[in-house]
Amino acid sequence: MKKNILIVYAHPEPTSLTRQLVDVTTETLSAAGHTVVHSDLYGMKWKAVYDADDFPMRDNPERLSFIMESGHAYASGHQTPDVIAEQQKLLEADAVVLQFPLWWYGVPAILKGWIERVYAFGFAYGYQNGSNEFRFGEGILKGKRALVNVQAGGPAADYGPRGINGPIEQLLFPLTHGALFYPGMDVLPTHAIYRAAHVSTAEEVEAIKEAWRVRLAGLFTDAPIPFRSQNGGDFPDRHTMADHVAPGQTGLAAHVADPADT
Repeated sequence: MKKNILIVYAHPEPTSLTRQLVDVTTETLSAAGHTVVHSDLYGMKWKAVYDADDFPMRDNPERLSFIMESGHAYASGHQTPDVIAEQQKLLEADAVVLQFPLWWYGVPAILKGWIERVYAFGFAYGYQNGSNEFRFGEGILKGKRALVNVQAGGPAADYGPRGINGPIEQLLFPLTHGALFYPGMDVLPTHAIYRAAHVSTAEEVEAIKEAWRVRLAGLFTDAPIPFRSQNGGDFPDRHTMADHVAPGQTGLAAHVADPADT
């Protein structure tokens, strides 16, 4: 069945491995009959800094409250045109693919800025009633899928369970759990390319592209990360995990359910 796919990507170099993999995404999904839409953040010269310029019609010109002004702009139709366009892309997408290099253990600043500016109050948080009722598994993007493709400079061992950098899924938890699952998306396991800065042969590049094509084939069929939903019973007060859930576990790992329990 034909789907709408939004690719959000961040790399300033057109010949980079990241941008080559974006081309693979476009070609593969288009060949499967899907409609592909791009948000090329560097190409768009996306404004990464979230500031007073995002609110051309201030509710309170005396003091800048990002939550209040974001909610006011969204509700009154006074958001900037670039933010409105990206929100519409998200609403129309059946799946979102994010492609970027890992810079200092996180996403490039321009991608972080995309999230901060597009995720308005009333849209991605404070959804429906201005409270935290609809989040972490629910929200405006519920029913959509998300797949992260990250290029890391170090070898896979650095990102293993006991690797010096820490596991890649934990490094990207603020993105996968905090920015994608929060407004409701089903987030697939991350597809990481290791030693990306050291890929030097055409054979290596082709192998990487082929592995990515295989992952894209499962965009709508692969099982998502079993993050614990806020309203599924694991968080009875919407804040703290119930004592009987993941007993003895703390930290990020406790937020991922045992597949046998799901």
